[in-house]
Amino acid sequence: MTESLLAVRGLGKHFVSGNETVPVIGKLSFTLGQGQSLALTGRSGSGKSTLLNLLCGLERPDAGTIVICGEVFEAGGTVALRTAKAWSALRRQRIGVVFQEANLMPALSLLENVRFRARLAGRDPAKSEDWLTRLDIGDLAQRYPDEVSGGQRQRAALAMVFAMEPALILADEPTGSLDRHTSDDVTRVLFDLQARYGCGLILATHDAELAAGCQQHLDLGHSGAV
Repeated sequence: MTESLLAVRGLGKHFVSGNETVPVIGKLSFTLGQGQSLALTGRSGSGKSTLLNLLCGLERPDAGTIVICGEVFEAGGTVALRTAKAWSALRRQRIGVVFQEANLMPALSLLENVRFRARLAGRDPAKSEDWLTRLDIGDLAQRYPDEVSGGQRQRAALAMVFAMEPALILADEPTGSLDRHTSDDVTRVLFDLQARYGCGLILATHDAELAAGCQQHLDLGHSGAV
């Protein structure tokens, strides 16, 4: 039986626009085991990015519970210092986030970006160049982000995430800004490495082919239990 990495129970989130309360996520429940993958789909505004932000502690839920990597986070009440520190530690060491636009530091080379992320997670930075090589950009290690293509930057962003050896990867439209060929290459690498190292993956995407590569599927336009 696959050990549970993440359990979401009755999760709810709304925003306020003027005098109107706008529900985004309502009574959402699902689980994700180690090494499993989940695709989040749905129209724009259905809550995909909001859910990812909730799952890494950048947004606070209005209802429900998130159990992740053994930490329990309940909705409601004030944000305790312990809770804030727990989320910060998870983002630093256990949860890797991949965005549509690669979040690289422009003043650092690709290799320096990966080394920095590894050190931040308490991992061995000596492995950083190896990660770039596994992602087929080892020959670009000393180049800066503005000296490589969008696909190469996204591969470097994946190298940063895998260098931290995360328990869970949250990917928000990671290939949305790439052409079809580059998107297919980046997707292949992401799924291959995720399967090889047994981390969980939650992927928000509009791409039906990308979603089909995941073991589970949750349409937030018709959200419910998975």
